[in-house]
Amino acid sequence: MKNGPRALSRRSFLLAATAGTAATAAALMAKKEVRRPGRTDSRANSDSGYQLTEHIHNYYRTAKV
Repeated sequence: MKNGPRALSRRSFLLAATAGTAATAAALMAKKEVRRPGRTDSRANSDSGYQLTEHIHNYYRTAKV
């Protein structure tokens, strides 16, 4: 097989894609808020988390295989 510019560009693309994925994952983990037990935070008591509503319950019921 010939190792010309095409093989080099494919290798460069895969390297860049891997590095980009790792950087994105690191940025998302750094942005994630860490909650420590015993601390009270007004945001920790908010209702912004997952809630099982009737709409979601209907989806789960109809999605059963």
